[in-house]
Amino acid sequence: EFNSIYYFMKFGIIGAGMIGHFHAKAISAMTGGSLHSVFDLRQEAADKLATEYGAKAYSDIAEFLADPELAIVTVGTPSGAHLEPTLAALNAGKHAIVEKPLEITLPRIDQLVEAAKTNGKTVAPVLNRRFHPGMDAFKKAADEGRFGTLSSASAYVKWYRDQAYYDSAGWRGTWALDGGGSLMNQSIHTVDALLYLAGPVKSVQANTVCLAHERIEVEDHCIALLEFENGARGVIEASTCTWSKDGHPARVQLAGTEGSVFLADEAFEIWDFMNEKPEDAEIQSSLMKGQEAGLGANDPTAINSYQHQRNFEEVVQAIAEGREPSTNASEARKSVELISAIYESAKNDGKKIFL
Repeated sequence: EFNSIYYFMKFGIIGAGMIGHFHAKAISAMTGGSLHSVFDLRQEAADKLATEYGAKAYSDIAEFLADPELAIVTVGTPSGAHLEPTLAALNAGKHAIVEKPLEITLPRIDQLVEAAKTNGKTVAPVLNRRFHPGMDAFKKAADEGRFGTLSSASAYVKWYRDQAYYDSAGWRGTWALDGGGSLMNQSIHTVDALLYLAGPVKSVQANTVCLAHERIEVEDHCIALLEFENGARGVIEASTCTWSKDGHPARVQLAGTEGSVFLADEAFEIWDFMNEKPEDAEIQSSLMKGQEAGLGANDPTAINSYQHQRNFEEVVQAIAEGREPSTNASEARKSVELISAIYESAKNDGKKIFL
């Protein structure tokens, strides 16, 4: 266990919107850090969040980053506006943890990686859905080869966003600032989980469409066919126009010649192996799916903050130990590379794209 007595970092938040409030909640609960300051171009927004958590408020980013006590920032600006504030933080000698996606294009991600290297600082993405007991168990089973020959690896995010969601901010539903629609924005964590568990993808064929929303540039439904490097085949389905009363969970499903596991948010719908192990009984008694609603499926605020907390703690611990965090920029790059290939295929009438 990480002991905060030996390493403690003062956090600052860039962006005092919904995500900034979420980050503040996670930071206030974490080991190894505390919320020190908040920056937002809107002084009143910065004041509101800072007052709630007893932090300093800034509307000038140069002043915010000049604070010598500030060690690490979290970035919660719109997806396509991560580059400039993160570069500013790194160049000011601060570490940075950036919301998903790290950035919306590979060249921008590579620019952040280079800046971190030049300044001797850490830049890490938020990959919070890796941090829960269900994912820990799933990853262990995959790494141990318990599926035999992996034949099927798929991800499904059948969520719902009403028109008011897209109308609520000018950046929503734009290529420039959202980087995409239901795939890039709502589904990137599930795409990350799929790659984390099943390994790299060799090729994709995809189709995207905007079926149910107006005044947006991006897709609200996507289907992609995947061929993995290990030979498995799979599907990614990503939607913001699939309504249900409580919201469908985000699903990741792996199956092979010796086992099947279907994860729904943080719990399993199926955990079934030909060659059983002692830990299977505990997993089946404590981590199987109940009737809880999907996390963030209908309401983007309905997400557990403890996963962010664990993610932030992992980054601080990695910095303390002088290593790359398990959620590093190279890991973040993988999902953006795949999503970019899916969009390229869709724009070219489903042409097979090799990664």
